[in-house]
Amino acid sequence: MPKTAKKGESAFQPVQLDDKDMEILSLLQQNARMTVKEIADTIHLTTTPVHERIKRLEGSGVIKQYATLVDPAKVGKNLTVICYVSLREHTKNAGLKFIKAINEMNEIVECYNISGEFDFMLKVMAEDMNTYYNFHVNKLSQIENMGQIQSIFIMGVVKQTHRLVYD
Repeated sequence: MPKTAKKGESAFQPVQLDDKDMEILSLLQQNARMTVKEIADTIHLTTTPVHERIKRLEGSGVIKQYATLVDPAKVGKNLTVICYVSLREHTKNAGLKFIKAINEMNEIVECYNISGEFDFMLKVMAEDMNTYYNFHVNKLSQIENMGQIQSIFIMGVVKQTHRLVYD
């Protein structure tokens, strides 16, 4: 779990990283199962400083978690939908209730608070159109304070990555 910002620090303040830290991050984004020894050999350090750097990157919140990327089609999630959502009421309490409801729905894999005509953008994974329709009618649209919902169906993926590039 990432540490919270200390008094006088901003949670959005970048962490100071050197070239070796960046190399470690790049390697781990390519393969999070890479061993400390493999990383050390690749970046020409010994294992102890590499291990310490990784622990520091984890402790500072630069590395948030390690994950397995799953091919949605291979597990029967053949439909990806982007939902734009606007709420009727924009109080803090209403927003918190909406966020709580969204976090309890496994179909929603990403949620962003956005600016513009809509308040939130959701990424929803479903088996097929019938499954999505059931989710939309019986779950999403039933959230208290729900305003407008616009569904955009993904026809194909042009680019999808989890890797950040550091310049």
